[in-house]
Amino acid sequence: MPVFRYGEWRDGPDPLAPPYDVRAAVDEMGDRVMRGDSLRDALRDLIRQGPRDGRGLDELRARAQRLRREALRRGNLDGAVTRARQMLDQALAAERDALTARDDDDARFAEAQLDSLPRSVSQAVSDLSGYNWTSSEAREIYQQILEGLRQEVVSQRFAGMKQALQQGDMSEISEMVGDLNRLLDQHARGEDTDDAFRDFMDKHGRFFPDNPRDVDELIDSLARQAAAAERLMRSLSPQQREELQNLMAQALGDGPLAGQLAELTDNLKALRPGMNWGRGERMRGPGDLGYGDAASALGEIADLDELIDQLGQEHPGATLDDVDVEAVERQLGRGAGDDLRRLRELERELRRQGWVQRDAEGLTLSPKALRRLGHTALARIFSDVTEGKRGEHDMRDAGAAGDLIGSSRRWEFGDDQPLDVVRTIGNAVRRRAASRDLHTLPVRLEPDDFEVAETERRASAAVALCVDLSYSMFADGRWGPMKQTALALSHLVATKYPQDALQIIGFGKYAQTLNQGELAAIEPTIEKGTNLQHALMLAGRHLRRHPGAEPVVLVVTDGEPTAHLEEDGEAMFWWPPLAETVQATVREVDQLTRYGATLNVFMLGEEPGLRRFVGRIAERNGGRVFSPDASELGRYVIDDYVRARRGRR
Repeated sequence: MPVFRYGEWRDGPDPLAPPYDVRAAVDEMGDRVMRGDSLRDALRDLIRQGPRDGRGLDELRARAQRLRREALRRGNLDGAVTRARQMLDQALAAERDALTARDDDDARFAEAQLDSLPRSVSQAVSDLSGYNWTSSEAREIYQQILEGLRQEVVSQRFAGMKQALQQGDMSEISEMVGDLNRLLDQHARGEDTDDAFRDFMDKHGRFFPDNPRDVDELIDSLARQAAAAERLMRSLSPQQREELQNLMAQALGDGPLAGQLAELTDNLKALRPGMNWGRGERMRGPGDLGYGDAASALGEIADLDELIDQLGQEHPGATLDDVDVEAVERQLGRGAGDDLRRLRELERELRRQGWVQRDAEGLTLSPKALRRLGHTALARIFSDVTEGKRGEHDMRDAGAAGDLIGSSRRWEFGDDQPLDVVRTIGNAVRRRAASRDLHTLPVRLEPDDFEVAETERRASAAVALCVDLSYSMFADGRWGPMKQTALALSHLVATKYPQDALQIIGFGKYAQTLNQGELAAIEPTIEKGTNLQHALMLAGRHLRRHPGAEPVVLVVTDGEPTAHLEEDGEAMFWWPPLAETVQATVREVDQLTRYGATLNVFMLGEEPGLRRFVGRIAERNGGRVFSPDASELGRYVIDDYVRARRGRR
């Protein structure tokens, strides 16, 4: 009775494991972005590194590179010449032993011939082509030099030639190569070769065990083998190359086959010019590789190079569909192919479900994903808020439509106002008492018992969030909290206070307005300058476009202003700050103050100059100054926004 033993799956990813969680993958990208990483880097690394504990393109590429290094250490490429030299030495030793046993002038003359042979293996083999061997063993070894090399050369180009070569039928091989060249000529001229291909395969198909389906597949297979042979020649030193070429010419003989193979190589080069025909490799190893093994190793290296390039995804517009799954399985194994298929499925699902979209520069997050990013940022800000802690917000009712006015009304389907708990329970108790039920506990609520607190509709607010994009924010670890805060506020306004108008303004040497996508994708630069004056100018324009709204300006910065706009619109930067820069910034503060805007500053730093400056503008505007830790920035900003928007002009 058979016994079965079960254990942990080891051959690649678990085939029964659930597919990648696409939402979790989006959240993982969001985590990266909110830590301050580039959006495109986060998207790229999701595929390159794999989501969570998955295996991505980087691991597959590293395995391919490791296999390439191992192939380069497989052996020396001039093994065909080395082997020919060893066999020639054996043949000459056997012949000299046979001549020593003879005592005649012909034997002495033959010895003189052997003594005068050139050092070059190919030339020595050529000079011995007409030599009358005394030793049958030596004659047989000499013949094996040429026959063995001929078999390696032809079988390297055509995998199914082994039987014909063993039978020594070179005419059949020559006929096949001639027909093949005629077929390729027809294909190069653009003629319809479907019938000619079928006729060729009917006649010579036994020589092609990979069974190509059409002319293009046949050309691809032959071109890979021919290119490997060409790279072998390019990889040898000039002397080694000359030796091998001469040996191959002698091995192929004086018939038409040598010329036919050269013509075939030219045809394949013309049909597949993009294949790397001229690149050589420096291979080293403990052994000497024969012609076939050396060409095979170089062909494998070329396939790995192509695969490494595909897995690199470096060219613009690259997608996982560019990676040949069959090549991955052939070189790296079935498990690697499964990994690639999973990554492809993840990329397709991200696009199909609308989380990412493709532009000219590659993948980017969609508006749907940006909304989730904002939701995650908002949830993270309040995830660790404990009850009673200053700045706490219950996000479930933070977006109620107005302020409580003390009265209540019956609940109706669709109401989002907060429940009046006291009156709701009172309704339930009175209902039970009216029914003369003496058991009043526990009180059971019914839909008619519920009442909601009536509110006064709040005025809308026009909010400008000015965030510092100077390099110091990134260098001091404040870039991620800044992004998280801005994304969270944007999501809060869009979902809970849709009547409000929020404008995010980033400022470095210049200021710019940013939407959610631009904010998520923005990366730090080394350009110096903190142009708060330009940011406040854009904030004022935004507030004036909403004259009936409560004007609120929130500024997040870690440095005093060091740049301002000149009359020609160019930014002037100087450190320490010029008086002109401070005066230009204060003028913008005064204009916002006259308009009635509240300007609150969140100071991420303890520089004396920064403290003096923000204190000065707080006095002029009547706003407030906060000095939170970077990790608390989001909670401070959200809290201040909710408080400030309740004001009245």
